[in-house]
Amino acid sequence: MAKSVTCLVITLAIFSVAASIDEKCGACNAVAEELERGLSKEKTRNHLDLRHRLDSKGQREGKLIDYRVSELRVVELLDGLCDKMQDYTLEKIDSTRQDWIRVDNWENLSISKQEAKAYANDISTYCGRLLEETEDELAKLIKKGSLRTGDVSKVLCEDLSKHCNKSSGSQRLEYYSNESYGEL
Repeated sequence: MAKSVTCLVITLAIFSVAASIDEKCGACNAVAEELERGLSKEKTRNHLDLRHRLDSKGQREGKLIDYRVSELRVVELLDGLCDKMQDYTLEKIDSTRQDWIRVDNWENLSISKQEAKAYANDISTYCGRLLEETEDELAKLIKKGSLRTGDVSKVLCEDLSKHCNKSSGSQRLEYYSNESYGEL
């Protein structure tokens, strides 16, 4: 029994290395798509009122901050983004192409649920590394209002992370499996 469990763990470890994010552009576009989904679902918010103290005349002191340029907005958009990537997996389109897709029902996949979850873990890990690399610049762009729906993929994947070049940016959420394997 222990021997078969060890064999399974080794097989999964080997599979996990082989299934790592081979083509960063497709994975980056999937992360950008999820961030764009967050931007589009954003509700209009009032300014943040930080005037909680009263001065000697009874007037409120403090700042009134526009929500669109606040750190709170950045945190709400980016916090939990990589957890949402657990809803994505690779789906084989044909013998040479696979797409990152958002999964609504894990029971209706063309690959095994275990394999799909392994891909989900891979892209979630990739997302964490991507945000670690680009978070400061991304936060500045969000605060300035420069990051808009429709531009997220270009900004995140071409300009900030450089995981896509201008010509590959049009190949949203897909990669070609005959490309060489690379590490994150």
